[in-house]
Amino acid sequence: MRDVNVGPASEFGDPGRKVIAFETFEVGVFKLGGEFFAYLNHCPHMGGPACQGKIMPKVDEVITADRTSAGMVFSKTRINVVCPWHGYEFDIRTGRHAGNPRIGLRPMPVRVDGGDVIVTVPEARERPAAAMGAEA
Repeated sequence: MRDVNVGPASEFGDPGRKVIAFETFEVGVFKLGGEFFAYLNHCPHMGGPACQGKIMPKVDEVITADRTSAGMVFSKTRINVVCPWHGYEFDIRTGRHAGNPRIGLRPMPVRVDGGDVIVTVPEARERPAAAMGAEA
């Protein structure tokens, strides 16, 4: 594994992201609520570029006391990235699929050091495992 400086933390929006290309893979680095998260840019569904999708609040269904639907609302606390290929949604903070927590993006270690965002990625000769709990 190797540490790679992907730039100053101050250059990220909040929410914001950068997708960084390496030898045989890409990594999406996200900033959300002042925290950083990084994932392999590979959707466990069919290998799409999940980290390049739209960033949006999770959609929740409001269920009333009589167990009927009161409609859909955007979450005020959970933000997802939506894979542009087939719409799979992943929580930016956890990397987990919004509907099935057994499916998730592959996390990569990320930290802020001296004002710079540092991601730990495999060596050039290595190819990282794609995703966790992949289900087609």
